[in-house]
Amino acid sequence: MLMKLASLGSLGVVVRFDQLAEILVTTLIFVIIGLVFFAVAYFILSRIFDIHHEIEKDHNTALGIIIGSIMIGIAIIIAAAIHG
Repeated sequence: MLMKLASLGSLGVVVRFDQLAEILVTTLIFVIIGLVFFAVAYFILSRIFDIHHEIEKDHNTALGIIIGSIMIGIAIIIAAAIHG
């Protein structure tokens, strides 16, 4: 059924099964690289700011918003780099 739909051209994003393994491996490699960069960025930020103490003990909402914004920005940069 899926192959019949793919041959009709109704699904524009269908990948042939012989190419699927290569795409999955490439995706997993980029996910691992992205997670490593994200962890390194979080480690650097935790060295600059005492994140856990400030957010959990002092209830510093502003720092939580700033750290979240920085993480979203880093995630967008990593996604753009992976996408090309």
